[in-house]
Amino acid sequence: NKIERKDTIIALGGGVVGDIAGFCASVVLRGVKLVQVPTTLLAMCDSSIGGKTGYNSKYGKNLIGSFYKADKILIDTKFLNTLNEYEIKCGFGEILKYAFIEKSCLCDEEFNLIDLLLNFQKEEIIKNKMYYLIKASAKLKANVVNKDEKESNLRKILNFGHTFAHPIETLMNYKKISHGQAVAYGMIMAAKLAFMTNKIDKDYYDLIVSLINKFELVDFKLKFKKDQLDEFKSLMLQDKKVNNGKVNLLLPVSCSAVELFDNIDLPSIGALLP
Repeated sequence: NKIERKDTIIALGGGVVGDIAGFCASVVLRGVKLVQVPTTLLAMCDSSIGGKTGYNSKYGKNLIGSFYKADKILIDTKFLNTLNEYEIKCGFGEILKYAFIEKSCLCDEEFNLIDLLLNFQKEEIIKNKMYYLIKASAKLKANVVNKDEKESNLRKILNFGHTFAHPIETLMNYKKISHGQAVAYGMIMAAKLAFMTNKIDKDYYDLIVSLINKFELVDFKLKFKKDQLDEFKSLMLQDKKVNNGKVNLLLPVSCSAVELFDNIDLPSIGALLP
């Protein structure tokens, strides 16, 4: 298409479109301009922000990609009116993630996302509260990324739930389950592990599970065969946060706060599944 260095690639779509367009923009001619125009809730509140681009393979999710910030990100919430319930649920998986990590984001502004989500009603999806949820999520992510663009330290907190979610998506061949649902399962698994290792109390564990259930993100049971459960741990060892052969796990330690641990002995994956 005779692309030149002064040209701009525009990503008009959801997270997959944004990642593919961003990756292409980062490598063609060693980089051309990029504009992200997210049209899904997940892309608006998370994936279009921060410059991570990549694509999935049989070896795992997002293991191939680059860091490439967009020149502009244009978010228009009217696109929400075009989405079905499945896509809205997918986006809420990431919004809930920000609620559970908010205090770890080192942001000057406090949003009290958990309280907002506890009082959130379905009919508010196209009203002011939806705009507020997107704005809060975007500000939290932008704040973290500006402090740690290439995930050397702080940015790792944005992966809460994802170390479990990515093997789920890989084992399901990136079908039958949305990224947001997989993250929701991953957050419950991380919370259960935190409760089992006395890092959080039962009240906070129950709050995490009930809030995820409120948005019907884990409304079907995951069933894996024994050999898949063995492969699950192998896939976790391919996670980008693995260091010296150890899986680094982000676990909740108090309300809206998480920490990274490299000394946790994983129980059977089946014991952590909801």
